[in-house]
Amino acid sequence: MLILRSVLLFALAAVFEIGGAWLVWQGVREHRGLVWIGAGVIALGLYGFVATLQPDAHFGRILAAYGGVFVAGSLAWGMAVDGFRPDRFDIAGALICLIGVAVIMYAPRGG
Repeated sequence: MLILRSVLLFALAAVFEIGGAWLVWQGVREHRGLVWIGAGVIALGLYGFVATLQPDAHFGRILAAYGGVFVAGSLAWGMAVDGFRPDRFDIAGALICLIGVAVIMYAPRGG
């Protein structure tokens, strides 16, 4: 159950961080304005809060593992929202990152 909670928190954090960055991108690069930028800043703040809810207490471990989630999540966001089509190397890289997440977060550790 602890692993499921952790995975769900990583997914929620990804939505807030990637979504927040995308909103800022839209506000600045696509000239959608300050409301989009402000919403992005709020979402990025929520990402920082959600990261603190992980069961593991080590900041460095959480953020390192989240880096892999961010890589895979960014590709998925691009596919869902911007019509991006990853190639086999994008997919292979994302899978390698997710394996890294699993090793960092869920490998058994001694006492």
